[in-house]
Amino acid sequence: MSLQTPTATTPIILTGDRPTGPLHLGHFVGSLRNRVTYQDQYRQFIMLADAQALTDNMDDIGKVHRNVIEVALDYLAVGIDPAKSTILIQSQIPELAELTFYYLNLVTVARLERNPTVKQEIMLRGFERDIPAGFLTYPASQAADISAFKATIVPVGEDQIPMIEQCNEIVRKFNRNAGRDILVECKAIVPEVGRLPGIDGKAKMSKSLGNTINLGASADEIRAAVKMVYTDPLHLKVSDPGHLEGNVAFLYLDAFDTDKEGLAEMKAHYQRGGLGDSVVKKRLEGILQDMLAPIRARREELAKDKGQVMQILKEGTMKAREVAARTTDEVRKALGLSYF
Repeated sequence: MSLQTPTATTPIILTGDRPTGPLHLGHFVGSLRNRVTYQDQYRQFIMLADAQALTDNMDDIGKVHRNVIEVALDYLAVGIDPAKSTILIQSQIPELAELTFYYLNLVTVARLERNPTVKQEIMLRGFERDIPAGFLTYPASQAADISAFKATIVPVGEDQIPMIEQCNEIVRKFNRNAGRDILVECKAIVPEVGRLPGIDGKAKMSKSLGNTINLGASADEIRAAVKMVYTDPLHLKVSDPGHLEGNVAFLYLDAFDTDKEGLAEMKAHYQRGGLGDSVVKKRLEGILQDMLAPIRARREELAKDKGQVMQILKEGTMKAREVAARTTDEVRKALGLSYF
Protein backbone atom coordinates (compact mmCIF):
# COMPACT_ATOMS: atom_id res chain seq x y z
CA MET A 1 0.00 0.00 0.00
CA SER A 2 1.29 3.50 -0.83
CA LEU A 3 2.66 5.51 2.05
CA GLN A 4 1.00 8.58 0.62
CA THR A 5 -1.00 9.22 -2.52
CA PRO A 6 0.68 12.18 -4.31
CA THR A 7 -1.56 15.21 -4.84
CA ALA A 8 -1.07 18.71 -6.20
CA THR A 9 0.11 19.84 -2.74
CA THR A 10 2.51 16.93 -2.19
CA PRO A 11 6.17 18.02 -1.96
CA ILE A 12 7.90 17.84 -5.33
CA ILE A 13 11.11 15.90 -5.88
CA LEU A 14 13.42 16.10 -8.90
CA THR A 15 16.05 13.50 -9.64
CA GLY A 16 17.61 11.94 -12.71
CA ASP A 17 20.65 10.65 -14.56
CA ARG A 18 22.89 11.50 -17.47
CA PRO A 19 22.22 8.77 -20.09
CA THR A 20 25.82 7.91 -20.91
CA GLY A 21 25.56 4.16 -20.21
CA PRO A 22 23.45 1.49 -18.53
CA LEU A 23 22.91 1.96 -14.80
CA HIS A 24 24.78 -0.10 -12.23
CA LEU A 25 24.80 -1.10 -8.56
CA GLY A 26 26.14 2.32 -7.58
CA HIS A 27 23.04 3.96 -9.06
CA PHE A 28 20.81 1.36 -7.40
CA VAL A 29 22.23 2.09 -3.94
CA GLY A 30 22.58 5.84 -4.38
CA SER A 31 19.27 6.63 -6.02
CA LEU A 32 17.15 4.00 -7.76
CA ARG A 33 15.84 2.02 -4.81
CA ASN A 34 15.09 5.29 -3.02
CA ARG A 35 13.12 6.53 -6.03
CA VAL A 36 10.84 3.51 -5.82
CA THR A 37 10.04 4.59 -2.25
CA TYR A 38 9.85 8.30 -3.09
CA GLN A 39 7.18 7.78 -5.74
CA ASP A 40 4.75 6.85 -2.95
CA GLN A 41 5.73 9.85 -0.83
CA TYR A 42 6.31 12.71 -3.26
CA ARG A 43 5.30 14.05 -6.62
CA GLN A 44 8.40 12.81 -8.40
CA PHE A 45 9.97 13.97 -11.66
CA ILE A 46 12.80 11.79 -13.00
CA MET A 47 14.92 13.38 -15.72
CA LEU A 48 16.94 11.75 -18.45
CA ALA A 49 19.48 14.58 -18.73
CA ASP A 50 20.51 13.99 -22.33
CA ALA A 51 21.18 17.65 -23.11
CA GLN A 52 23.46 17.96 -20.10
CA ALA A 53 25.25 14.75 -21.08
CA LEU A 54 26.24 16.40 -24.37
CA THR A 55 28.34 18.99 -22.53
CA ASP A 56 31.21 16.49 -22.44
CA ASN A 57 30.05 13.98 -25.06
CA MET A 58 29.69 16.03 -28.23
CA ASP A 59 32.25 13.75 -29.86
CA ASP A 60 29.96 10.75 -29.31
CA ILE A 61 26.37 11.94 -29.47
CA GLY A 62 25.23 8.46 -30.47
CA LYS A 63 26.21 7.18 -27.03
CA VAL A 64 23.83 9.64 -25.39
CA HIS A 65 21.00 8.90 -27.80
CA ARG A 66 21.33 5.11 -27.42
CA ASN A 67 21.40 5.23 -23.66
CA VAL A 68 18.20 7.25 -23.23
CA ILE A 69 16.23 4.06 -23.86
CA GLU A 70 18.72 1.90 -21.94
CA VAL A 71 18.45 4.02 -18.79
CA ALA A 72 14.67 4.14 -19.16
CA LEU A 73 14.66 0.33 -19.25
CA ASP A 74 16.67 0.29 -16.02
CA TYR A 75 14.19 2.69 -14.40
CA LEU A 76 11.19 0.55 -15.26
CA ALA A 77 12.95 -2.72 -14.43
CA VAL A 78 13.76 -1.68 -10.85
CA GLY A 79 10.14 -0.74 -10.19
CA ILE A 80 9.77 2.93 -11.07
CA ASP A 81 6.11 3.23 -12.05
CA PRO A 82 5.26 5.81 -14.77
CA ALA A 83 1.77 6.05 -13.24
CA LYS A 84 3.39 7.40 -10.06
CA SER A 85 6.59 9.06 -11.32
CA THR A 86 6.91 11.38 -14.29
CA ILE A 87 9.87 10.28 -16.42
CA LEU A 88 11.01 12.97 -18.87
CA ILE A 89 13.66 13.68 -21.49
CA GLN A 90 15.46 16.96 -20.79
CA SER A 91 16.15 17.97 -24.40
CA GLN A 92 12.47 17.74 -25.33
CA ILE A 93 11.53 20.53 -22.92
CA PRO A 94 12.94 23.72 -24.53
CA GLU A 95 11.73 25.79 -21.58
CA LEU A 96 14.63 24.37 -19.56
CA ALA A 97 17.15 25.82 -22.01
CA GLU A 98 15.30 29.14 -21.94
CA LEU A 99 15.43 29.32 -18.14
CA THR A 100 19.14 28.42 -18.20
CA PHE A 101 19.76 31.36 -20.55
CA TYR A 102 18.06 33.78 -18.15
CA TYR A 103 19.78 32.36 -15.07
CA LEU A 104 23.23 32.77 -16.61
CA ASN A 105 22.72 36.52 -16.13
CA LEU A 106 22.47 35.92 -12.38
CA VAL A 107 25.82 34.16 -11.93
CA THR A 108 29.40 35.13 -12.74
CA VAL A 109 32.06 33.03 -14.45
CA ALA A 110 34.18 33.35 -11.30
CA ARG A 111 31.36 31.94 -9.17
CA LEU A 112 30.86 29.02 -11.56
CA GLU A 113 34.58 28.25 -11.46
CA ARG A 114 34.57 28.33 -7.65
CA ASN A 115 31.85 25.70 -7.40
CA PRO A 116 33.64 22.75 -5.72
CA THR A 117 31.65 20.16 -7.68
CA VAL A 118 32.44 21.82 -11.01
CA LYS A 119 36.12 22.17 -10.07
CA GLN A 120 36.32 18.48 -9.19
CA GLU A 121 34.58 17.36 -12.38
CA ILE A 122 36.83 19.58 -14.52
CA MET A 123 39.87 18.00 -12.87
CA LEU A 124 38.54 14.45 -13.32
CA ARG A 125 38.00 15.04 -17.03
CA GLY A 126 41.36 16.74 -17.52
CA PHE A 127 39.84 19.81 -19.17
CA GLU A 128 42.31 22.26 -17.57
CA ARG A 129 41.39 25.54 -19.33
CA ASP A 130 39.76 23.85 -22.34
CA ILE A 131 36.41 23.66 -20.57
CA PRO A 132 33.29 23.40 -22.73
CA ALA A 133 31.18 26.44 -21.87
CA GLY A 134 28.12 24.24 -21.50
CA PHE A 135 29.93 22.12 -18.92
CA LEU A 136 31.06 25.15 -16.92
CA THR A 137 27.52 26.53 -16.80
CA TYR A 138 26.01 23.27 -15.52
CA PRO A 139 24.98 24.85 -12.17
CA ALA A 140 22.71 27.30 -14.03
CA SER A 141 21.28 24.46 -16.12
CA GLN A 142 20.62 22.39 -13.02
CA ALA A 143 18.97 25.39 -11.35
CA ALA A 144 16.67 25.61 -14.38
CA ASP A 145 15.82 21.91 -14.16
CA ILE A 146 15.01 22.10 -10.46
CA SER A 147 13.15 25.41 -10.44
CA ALA A 148 11.11 24.66 -13.58
CA PHE A 149 9.25 22.00 -11.62
CA LYS A 150 9.41 23.98 -8.37
CA ALA A 151 11.05 21.00 -6.72
CA THR A 152 11.63 21.44 -3.00
CA ILE A 153 13.61 18.21 -2.54
CA VAL A 154 16.58 17.01 -4.61
CA PRO A 155 18.37 13.75 -3.71
CA VAL A 156 22.12 14.07 -4.32
CA GLY A 157 25.43 12.64 -3.19
CA GLU A 158 27.44 14.72 -0.75
CA ASP A 159 29.72 15.88 -3.57
CA GLN A 160 26.71 17.50 -5.28
CA ILE A 161 25.59 19.64 -2.33
CA PRO A 162 27.46 22.73 -3.67
CA MET A 163 25.28 22.50 -6.80
CA ILE A 164 22.13 22.74 -4.70
CA GLU A 165 23.57 25.66 -2.77
CA GLN A 166 24.28 27.50 -6.01
CA CYS A 167 20.81 26.70 -7.32
CA ASN A 168 19.32 28.36 -4.24
CA GLU A 169 21.60 31.37 -4.72
CA ILE A 170 20.18 31.82 -8.23
CA VAL A 171 16.62 31.38 -6.98
CA ARG A 172 17.10 33.97 -4.24
CA LYS A 173 18.69 36.46 -6.61
CA PHE A 174 15.89 36.02 -9.16
CA ASN A 175 13.17 36.48 -6.55
CA ARG A 176 14.93 39.52 -5.15
CA ASN A 177 15.10 41.10 -8.61
CA ALA A 178 11.48 40.21 -9.29
CA GLY A 179 10.37 41.69 -5.99
CA ARG A 180 8.36 38.60 -5.07
CA ASP A 181 8.82 34.87 -4.59
CA ILE A 182 8.21 33.22 -7.94
CA LEU A 183 10.75 30.41 -7.69
CA VAL A 184 11.19 28.14 -4.67
CA GLU A 185 14.34 27.02 -2.90
CA CYS A 186 15.11 23.33 -2.60
CA LYS A 187 16.67 21.08 -0.02
CA ALA A 188 19.27 18.40 -0.72
CA ILE A 189 18.75 14.97 0.78
CA VAL A 190 21.68 12.57 0.88
CA PRO A 191 20.95 8.81 0.81
CA GLU A 192 21.86 6.78 3.91
CA VAL A 193 24.15 4.54 1.85
CA GLY A 194 26.50 6.87 0.06
CA ARG A 195 28.74 6.32 -2.92
CA LEU A 196 29.50 2.68 -3.71
CA PRO A 197 33.15 2.00 -4.60
CA GLY A 198 34.06 0.18 -7.80
CA ILE A 199 34.81 -3.55 -7.78
CA ASP A 200 38.50 -2.60 -8.09
CA GLY A 201 38.46 -0.62 -4.85
CA LYS A 202 38.51 2.77 -6.57
CA ALA A 203 36.54 5.46 -4.76
CA LYS A 204 33.68 5.49 -7.26
CA MET A 205 31.85 2.88 -9.28
CA SER A 206 32.01 4.45 -12.73
CA LYS A 207 31.06 3.47 -16.25
CA SER A 208 34.16 5.21 -17.59
CA LEU A 209 36.46 3.25 -15.26
CA GLY A 210 34.89 -0.09 -16.20
CA ASN A 211 34.58 -1.15 -12.56
CA THR A 212 30.81 -1.60 -12.40
CA ILE A 213 28.23 -4.35 -12.13
CA ASN A 214 25.36 -3.30 -14.38
CA LEU A 215 21.76 -3.86 -13.34
CA GLY A 216 21.17 -5.88 -16.48
CA ALA A 217 24.31 -8.02 -16.02
CA SER A 218 23.98 -11.71 -16.84
CA ALA A 219 24.54 -14.38 -14.21
CA ASP A 220 27.97 -15.12 -15.73
CA GLU A 221 28.90 -11.43 -15.75
CA ILE A 222 27.93 -11.09 -12.09
CA ARG A 223 29.96 -14.18 -11.19
CA ALA A 224 33.04 -12.91 -13.06
CA ALA A 225 32.75 -9.43 -11.51
CA VAL A 226 32.43 -10.76 -7.96
CA LYS A 227 35.59 -12.83 -8.44
CA MET A 228 37.41 -9.56 -9.21
CA VAL A 229 36.02 -7.67 -6.21
CA TYR A 230 38.78 -6.06 -4.15
CA THR A 231 39.17 -7.43 -0.62
CA ASP A 232 42.06 -7.17 1.88
CA PRO A 233 45.45 -7.36 0.12
CA LEU A 234 47.09 -8.38 3.42
CA HIS A 235 44.74 -11.35 3.86
CA LEU A 236 47.12 -13.80 2.17
CA LYS A 237 46.17 -16.98 4.01
CA VAL A 238 42.81 -18.15 5.33
CA SER A 239 44.25 -18.20 8.84
CA ASP A 240 45.34 -14.55 8.62
CA PRO A 241 43.14 -11.95 10.39
CA GLY A 242 41.34 -9.90 7.76
CA HIS A 243 40.58 -6.20 7.65
CA LEU A 244 37.21 -4.66 6.84
CA GLU A 245 38.36 -1.12 6.06
CA GLY A 246 38.48 -0.60 2.31
CA ASN A 247 37.30 -4.17 1.73
CA VAL A 248 34.84 -3.82 -1.15
CA ALA A 249 33.27 -7.24 -0.63
CA PHE A 250 32.12 -6.26 2.85
CA LEU A 251 31.10 -2.78 1.72
CA TYR A 252 28.80 -4.39 -0.84
CA LEU A 253 27.46 -6.80 1.77
CA ASP A 254 26.72 -3.84 4.04
CA ALA A 255 24.69 -2.32 1.20
CA PHE A 256 22.77 -5.41 0.07
CA ASP A 257 22.79 -8.14 2.73
CA THR A 258 19.56 -8.03 4.73
CA ASP A 259 20.77 -10.64 7.24
CA LYS A 260 22.63 -8.16 9.43
CA GLU A 261 23.12 -10.63 12.27
CA GLY A 262 24.67 -13.23 10.00
CA LEU A 263 26.82 -10.58 8.36
CA ALA A 264 28.07 -9.37 11.74
CA GLU A 265 29.14 -12.94 12.58
CA MET A 266 30.95 -13.25 9.25
CA LYS A 267 32.78 -9.97 9.84
CA ALA A 268 33.92 -11.09 13.29
CA HIS A 269 35.14 -14.43 11.89
CA TYR A 270 37.00 -12.68 9.08
CA GLN A 271 38.70 -10.28 11.49
CA ARG A 272 39.93 -12.97 13.84
CA GLY A 273 41.12 -15.19 10.97
CA GLY A 274 40.06 -18.54 9.59
CA LEU A 275 37.67 -17.27 6.90
CA GLY A 276 38.73 -17.12 3.26
CA ASP A 277 37.83 -14.39 0.79
CA SER A 278 36.19 -17.04 -1.42
CA VAL A 279 33.57 -17.69 1.25
CA VAL A 280 32.82 -13.98 1.58
CA LYS A 281 32.54 -13.62 -2.20
CA LYS A 282 30.28 -16.65 -2.44
CA ARG A 283 27.86 -15.00 -0.02
CA LEU A 284 28.05 -11.74 -1.96
CA GLU A 285 27.49 -13.42 -5.30
CA GLY A 286 24.43 -15.26 -4.03
CA ILE A 287 22.88 -12.04 -2.78
CA LEU A 288 23.59 -10.16 -6.02
CA GLN A 289 22.33 -13.00 -8.21
CA ASP A 290 19.06 -13.16 -6.26
CA MET A 291 18.63 -9.39 -6.32
CA LEU A 292 19.49 -8.78 -9.97
CA ALA A 293 17.78 -11.82 -11.57
CA PRO A 294 14.23 -10.39 -11.40
CA ILE A 295 15.46 -6.94 -12.50
CA ARG A 296 17.24 -8.53 -15.48
CA ALA A 297 14.14 -10.56 -16.38
CA ARG A 298 11.87 -7.49 -16.28
CA ARG A 299 14.39 -5.51 -18.30
CA GLU A 300 14.60 -8.19 -21.00
CA GLU A 301 10.79 -8.34 -21.22
CA LEU A 302 10.47 -4.56 -21.49
CA ALA A 303 13.19 -4.42 -24.14
CA LYS A 304 11.00 -6.53 -26.45
CA ASP A 305 8.78 -3.47 -27.00
CA LYS A 306 11.00 -0.40 -26.98
CA GLY A 307 8.28 1.49 -28.80
CA GLN A 308 6.09 1.21 -25.71
CA VAL A 309 8.97 2.40 -23.53
CA MET A 310 9.42 5.42 -25.80
CA GLN A 311 5.69 6.12 -25.56
CA ILE A 312 6.02 6.19 -21.77
CA LEU A 313 8.85 8.71 -22.14
CA LYS A 314 6.82 10.82 -24.57
CA GLU A 315 3.79 10.97 -22.29
CA GLY A 316 5.92 11.79 -19.25
CA THR A 317 7.80 14.48 -21.13
CA MET A 318 4.59 16.12 -22.36
CA LYS A 319 3.21 16.16 -18.83
CA ALA A 320 6.45 17.61 -17.48
CA ARG A 321 6.59 20.25 -20.20
CA GLU A 322 3.21 21.60 -19.14
CA VAL A 323 4.62 22.21 -15.66
CA ALA A 324 7.86 23.75 -16.94
CA ALA A 325 5.94 25.99 -19.35
CA ARG A 326 3.87 27.47 -16.52
CA THR A 327 6.99 28.32 -14.53
CA THR A 328 8.71 29.77 -17.59
CA ASP A 329 5.71 31.96 -18.29
CA GLU A 330 5.90 33.32 -14.73
CA VAL A 331 9.61 33.98 -15.18
CA ARG A 332 9.08 35.82 -18.49
CA LYS A 333 6.42 38.01 -16.93
CA ALA A 334 8.70 38.85 -14.02
CA LEU A 335 11.43 39.83 -16.48
CA GLY A 336 9.03 41.97 -18.53
CA LEU A 337 9.34 39.66 -21.53
CA SER A 338 5.62 39.07 -22.12
CA TYR A 339 4.75 41.45 -24.94
CA PHE A 340 1.71 39.90 -26.56
